Amino acid sequence: MDALKLMTEGMIKENKPEFNVGDTVRVSVRIKEGERERIQAFEGTVIAKKHGGIAETFTVRRSSYGVGVERVFPINSPFVEKVEVVRKGRVRRAKLTYLRNRTGKAAKVKEQLR
Repeated sequence: MDALKLMTEGMIKENKPEFNVGDTVRVSVRIKEGERERIQAFEGTVIAKKHGGIAETFTVRRSSYGVGVERVFPINSPFVEKVEVVRKGRVRRAKLTYLRNRTGKAAKVKEQLR
């Protein structure tokens, strides 16, 4: 059990990004195409955060050309370069899956005033 704990401690990132469900984030993802590597940005609303520890993930949703696109990112993945919070959202739910059924202005999340 101690060996498993030591193994997982090295894989967890020290500087985890601070964001919550409802926030609009820009995730920089490292993509490998053949021998080349590039960084691609994926910007959208965080609709879910799951698990904890080494298996922690978050789901980001955006609308691209009228089609809803969702991606699940592991927080501790080496391919996730950085997560920037573009806008803080004010929500009263832990999961925002109801946004899947909404389009246009109805799919907006109110901004949290500081």
